[in-house]
Amino acid sequence: MTSDALLIRIAEALERIAPPRQASADWLAFPAYVWDGKAARGIDPLEAPALDLMQGIDKQKAAVVENVARLSRGAAAHDMLLWGARGMGKSALLRAATLAAQQALPGSIALVQASPDAGLADLFATLRKIDRRFLVFLDDLGFDAGDSDGARKLRSWLEGGVEARPANVRLAVTSNRRAIVERHLSEQDDPINPRDVIDDRLALADRFGLSLGFHNCTQDDYLAIIAGYSAHFGLAYEEGDALEWSKRRGGRSGRVAWQYVNELAGRAGRML
Repeated sequence: MTSDALLIRIAEALERIAPPRQASADWLAFPAYVWDGKAARGIDPLEAPALDLMQGIDKQKAAVVENVARLSRGAAAHDMLLWGARGMGKSALLRAATLAAQQALPGSIALVQASPDAGLADLFATLRKIDRRFLVFLDDLGFDAGDSDGARKLRSWLEGGVEARPANVRLAVTSNRRAIVERHLSEQDDPINPRDVIDDRLALADRFGLSLGFHNCTQDDYLAIIAGYSAHFGLAYEEGDALEWSKRRGGRSGRVAWQYVNELAGRAGRML
């Protein structure tokens, strides 16, 4: 066997054992995508709760729905920071608002879930070339106090950097903290420019044109959420039982209310 033939056989063997190349996503075909840093996976359908079932966040809901609708129409729209209490519908609202915009203008916009360390620069370079609008969604984002590089990179993507997100893309970030970056009481005692430390971390939140706080559920809001879902699914419930459920769960939130509704459906032998 000649050396050339041997090299060909080796190359063919390597091709057989190499993992298949991931196909490029069709960025016009799906309502949502998950980006892993190298390729996108299309998601269909985009699952989201009905907007009228999302209670206790009326102002936040109106602002997010309007902003996503603007983006879908190709009008000026803001990058969004949704921050605050866990389980109050931040992520669900982004999905629901995107779905509503898609229903109003089919094919106009898609939701792309990613993480800040998953090749966002490559994602932006790809989306820049697509004739469609995209809402890039970073869920439950939070940087440790020592991760200054990650926070600065996100600031650069939002504004000012050479790799800033393209005009047809907006970022939507959810976080339990308004400042996104972890903060400590010791910052107040830092003898060297303590104000600068805090301002640098708040500067990231300031880059978002729309910043909305989500606060803990009141008892009335919690019961209103349950009432809405129960009426929608034809389920019966008792207020005392619903409140007892929240006590056992350690608090009231939209998520806890949904879990209670799921429990009601299970007791009735129903699927949701």
